[in-house]
Amino acid sequence: MKAYVALGSNIQPRVSYLNKAIQLLANHDKIQVTHQSPIYETDPVGFVEQGQFLNMVLEIETELEPTILLDVCQRIERKLGRRREIRWGPRTIDLDILIYDQVEMETDRLVLPHPRLQERAFVLIPLADIRPYLYITYFDQTISELLTTLPVQDKEGVVRWRQTNGVRESKPFEN
Repeated sequence: MKAYVALGSNIQPRVSYLNKAIQLLANHDKIQVTHQSPIYETDPVGFVEQGQFLNMVLEIETELEPTILLDVCQRIERKLGRRREIRWGPRTIDLDILIYDQVEMETDRLVLPHPRLQERAFVLIPLADIRPYLYITYFDQTISELLTTLPVQDKEGVVRWRQTNGVRESKPFEN
């Protein structure tokens, strides 16, 4: 099955946490990372009194059932020092299953597709980089169509990121 997983980090070293999480997913014998989006630097959402995030999306192939994939993601978060102290607060790493094939489910632990997918530019923009025409049955729209419904100000807080050498760890991506 194809699944899409969002990664986010706003505790230094942010890019290192993203890379370690990708490696840990890729090392799992029932997960194959097939595509990864560029990294974006994004403004925090919800609890805004914190540093900017680095966000990206992975496309994976997996034999794991959705809740087992969630267990794997949460183990990776714990291994990389994630603590859940403030809702939407600072974190070393956050792994969210956005889409799992076209599965629709709602349990205490997991809702698919992700319940705020259509509201989050920091998820839709990187997802559109790898699968703009991915049709989501639940929304009856493609990722590109969902992205067009977001307010412009939400999209302005999502800037393509690249690593630089020198004083700053990152700067906005330039075409």
